[in-house]
Amino acid sequence: MYGRGCDWLIRASLIRKKGCWEIRRYNGSHTCTIGTISQDHSKLDSDTVADAIRPLVETDPSIKVKSIIAEVQSRFNYTISYRKAWLAKQKSIANVFGGWEDSYQALPWWLSIMVQKMPGSVVQIETRPLYNGNEEAQGTLLVAVAQDGNHNIVPIAFALVEGETADAWHFFLRNLRMYVVRKDGVGMISDRHESIRAAVNRSGGDWQPPRAWWMFCIRHIGSNFLRAFKVPHLQKLVVNIGYSRTVEENNINYKRLEERGEAYARWCDAIGLRHWVLAFDEGHRWGHMTTNLVECINSVLKGARNLPVLALVRATYYRLNELFTRKSAETHERKRAGYTYSAFAQQRIEASMQQAGNIVVHRFDRRNEVFEVREMTTGKVLVVDLARRTCDCGHFQVERIPCRHVIACCANQRLDWQLYVHDVYKMTEVRKVYKFEFTPLGNPDTWPPYEGPTLVANPAQRRTSKGRPKLTRYLNEMDSRDMRGPRICRLCGAQGHSRSRCPQRAGPSGTAS
Repeated sequence: MYGRGCDWLIRASLIRKKGCWEIRRYNGSHTCTIGTISQDHSKLDSDTVADAIRPLVETDPSIKVKSIIAEVQSRFNYTISYRKAWLAKQKSIANVFGGWEDSYQALPWWLSIMVQKMPGSVVQIETRPLYNGNEEAQGTLLVAVAQDGNHNIVPIAFALVEGETADAWHFFLRNLRMYVVRKDGVGMISDRHESIRAAVNRSGGDWQPPRAWWMFCIRHIGSNFLRAFKVPHLQKLVVNIGYSRTVEENNINYKRLEERGEAYARWCDAIGLRHWVLAFDEGHRWGHMTTNLVECINSVLKGARNLPVLALVRATYYRLNELFTRKSAETHERKRAGYTYSAFAQQRIEASMQQAGNIVVHRFDRRNEVFEVREMTTGKVLVVDLARRTCDCGHFQVERIPCRHVIACCANQRLDWQLYVHDVYKMTEVRKVYKFEFTPLGNPDTWPPYEGPTLVANPAQRRTSKGRPKLTRYLNEMDSRDMRGPRICRLCGAQGHSRSRCPQRAGPSGTAS
């Protein structure tokens, strides 16, 4: 605004010998009415900021832009714009991990060193000999997670593929079965994506009974139902069918849905009971009905998704190291404290013991361990079969932890209830999950030279360097803003806009008018 109604001016020069700035000229105070005053400095460009934040990027490649702005403010006493901080982060990432093409070329070398120093890890690389420019490639990270006896999430495999295609899922599931999930009788929960179905059918029985049970996420079932019939008031009933722990409970919920429309019931019949109803999964779900475990890992890796491929792999490696180190220490402390079972199992058992006092037990077959119990508070009668590890309440066979009815039967017959707790909940078994130790990879300057094949990046998978990254995730009704209620601004509390669009929000370097 100088020369247009405001003659404010300040000029300073750097005195290098003294290490300070000297003000040479200063004209009065501001007379303009501009609402925001920029604190950004032209000499504090993105290259300077990139050099300053390099240690932060090396430690955490997914560092948030607002953290970079705060770091610059702390060090230089200037508030840079969001755009400049974002550019500085991209330049710093390129300086640390190399450019987009260089990152792909360095990836095989980095992975080969990881396998050398960590013999327990497995890497499989499959490439296309020639890229078809007419194909649409997105670039997708596939993740498989498991769970320990304390209900902690344990990532077990990752895959970087061109997209959610049948070939990509076949590659992932084939290697997952070959190198990681070698035990039979496992359960796999996912959505009903056709590419996953095609990969399962091509697996040659590796992901089909009796070697494995493929089951569906109930959140996706509810979303598919809503998309097919547009009846939100019945979606909860469909979800309740999936959560039915017993056959009787399933029949009641199914009958209620059928009364509201035969088409709804036929749609559910086409899915297959063992794929989505808890009462018919033969215990392979262990009580899990959704893919929320994977969603948790996605949230952890969210900040690293848009990084160069080598930065993404490195960030995953070091975050897994941090996770395993922390969980290993926690299990060691619990074992040293004298606990036999995990905290999750201990809480379940203690709650069952408190509720077992109001249960009357009638012995029917002591030798075969079959009992009939009656809850004094509700009058409900249930059958407990300890030999088959079942109870009419459904909790015993789902979680493999004695429910209150089993605890009451054991107390009545002087049986040891610990015999009916699955070994997976013992601390000795939980500690085995985290026995694998990560090895520091050291300085790349000390690594032996790489002599293997070179990867050439697919240009169609490169994200645009300008603007917000394009979303490649498949969206459905679960992502609908309308189903989550109106958007509410966290700054002013009004509806209809977000914090970034709030009229009361200050500029990048000043205060609100």
